[in-house]
Order: sequence, then structure tokens, then C-alpha cells
Amino acid sequence: MKPVYVINGFLESGKTEFISFTLAQPYFQIKGRTLLLLCEEGEVEYEKSLLLNSRTIVEVIDKEEDFNPTRLTELEKKHRPERIIIEYNGMWNFKNMKLPWYWKIEQQITIIDGSTFPMYYTNMRSLLAEMIRKSEMIIFNRCDNVKGDLNNYKRNIKAVNQGADVIFEDANGEIDEILEEDLPYDLTREELELDNNGYGIWYLDCMDHLERYLGKRVRFTAMVLKPDNFPKGYFVPGRMAMTCCAEDMAFLGYACEFPGAEALKQRDWVEVTATVNKEYWEDYQGEGPILHAVRVVKTKAPKEEVISFA
Repeated sequence: MKPVYVINGFLESGKTEFISFTLAQPYFQIKGRTLLLLCEEGEVEYEKSLLLNSRTIVEVIDKEEDFNPTRLTELEKKHRPERIIIEYNGMWNFKNMKLPWYWKIEQQITIIDGSTFPMYYTNMRSLLAEMIRKSEMIIFNRCDNVKGDLNNYKRNIKAVNQGADVIFEDANGEIDEILEEDLPYDLTREELELDNNGYGIWYLDCMDHLERYLGKRVRFTAMVLKPDNFPKGYFVPGRMAMTCCAEDMAFLGYACEFPGAEALKQRDWVEVTATVNKEYWEDYQGEGPILHAVRVVKTKAPKEEVISFA
């Protein structure tokens, strides 16, 4: 079987940049030739030195009718590659693509320009759907100015291909964004019950997307921290967290208003039920998340006292 890698996407979506990046990686410097079938030519061209160093041969197929098993077999026999990459034309309906019977698609990736996705989704939805229906990975690039729409983008993709990995990138690379549907709790509920995993994600997401939680109640088990010179009637309920090793530990918690704070002792374990608010706090040098306790009761330490992000 001949391994085939298919890269989908509309013109100028970034397919050439993605393939060029892949060809330049050390893990792709493997034995044998790579045959790159170029089904459309955009503004970005492949560097000759890159093609030479990666032992890649380019063949252009600019007519859909020429992309057929007979022509593809001829090109394979001509070059005898170890692997084949197809940069497919986004205006060709993917469901009509036919390969030689012994070619096996190892991976299919769709590249989407995040800034133009709404236009294509509205006007060329059927073509787009065929691209992503069997893709293992969907990469949205150029998302710098559309970050508020990423939830909708992902929902649109998942409606067609539930199992696809969806990745968003901006000018700095992959966006480390927690989308609503990826949260381990239901934001439609009035009270969120946070387990170990839920607390860590809530803490990080609350700082970045406080608007999701304003007015909601959260309930979680926490350790009591009472910093020196803290205002009367406040404490910090939180958890110790480790990102990679024991030396990399931090206490994650937000200031919490509670009339009975004076009776709490340092390192007590408590179950906290509180509402999330946005208020000025000196440590923030502005406004940020502040909790208002509805209920605080002493409890046992959890089985796993330290949250791990490793």
C-alpha cells in the first residue's frame, strides 16, 4: 500500500505554508522520495532548496478531470515515491476524488483561514463539509481578530465531523484557548460543582473569561489561606497545583468575602459555596474575580490534595 497524506483547503488558506513547514521538520527527513501533487497554485511557492533537501518532487494537476486513478498511477510509476502528499484544490468536490486502489490515505488535514471562514461557510458550505467530513484534524489559522467566534467555529465543524481535532492558531502559533464545550462542567447550570480537574480549569478560565461566570455560584473543596495584612472578612480558598514537578508548585485561589473568615485557621479544609463577582482588587491592579461566600463549612482534606496539570 502506498501511504497518502491529503491536505485540503480553499485557495490561500495556508496549505502550502503547512506542507512546507512539515517537509522542513526533522521527523520528515526519511528515506525515499516524496511526490507532492499540487492541484492549485496560490501566491506562495515552494522553495527549491526545501524540495531538494526533502527529496520532494512536485507534479501539477490543474484540471479536475486529470485527477484520476490512471493519471495518478502514471505519476507514481514515473517517480517511484515512498509517500505521496496531495495539496487538493478546494473548489473540487472532495467526494469525487478517486485514488488508485492501492493508495491508502494515512492522514487527512483541512486548513482553514479563520478570517474568511464565515464567508466560505455561508456560500460554499457543501464543498467545505466534504473537505472536513473525513479529516482527522482541522487547523484554523489567522485567528488573531476572530477569537470571540472560535466557539461557533468549533461547533460548526463538530456538527459535520464529531471526531475531528480542531486547532486554532494566530500569529504566535497555537491558541491556548479553553472553549465552552471543552469545559468539564455545564455553564447553563446556576451552580457549578468543581472536582479536582474542574477547579483547575475553572481557575484558569475565570481569569481569561470572567464574563462566563459572573453571578454564578461555584462549589468546591479548598484549603484556607490567610495572607498577612489581608482585609478583615476575607480569605483565599484555593488548591495547591503542580504543572510538571514538585518544585513547580503554586497556590491557586481567588479572594473570598466571608463574614466568618476570622474563625478560619490557616490550612483548614473547607467546602465553599460562593458567587463569582467582578470587583476592584489591589493585587489585580484593577478589576478581577472576587468570590462572595454563601456557605463555608469545614470538611476533610481530599484524597488528592494537590491538583496536577502535568
